Amino acid sequence: MDDQQTNPTTPPLETPPTSEQPKKAVQKIGKIVVDRELCIGAASCLALAANTFELDEENKAIVKNPKGDSDEDIHAAAVSCPTNAIFLYDEKGNQIYPAPQ
Repeated sequence: MDDQQTNPTTPPLETPPTSEQPKKAVQKIGKIVVDRELCIGAASCLALAANTFELDEENKAIVKNPKGDSDEDIHAAAVSCPTNAIFLYDEKGNQIYPAPQ
């Protein structure tokens, strides 16, 4: 038999990392553009930023209030668009999303 015993003063194991990751900071949005040719009216943008986007009579997304939601929610709405029809620009006019190629 093994005569070694577990040392009760052994430090505890490290706590495993949580599934929550810190949010990346989103750049301040200066301009939002919806490409009507790309928009298919899926309305995922409305689900995430309902105070910023709405559907018009052609069932296409339009910007009703560019400051209606937080920049984080507007960015999430743009990312959720299945056709990447939402373009975001910073206050200097540089494209934020989708990332320029």
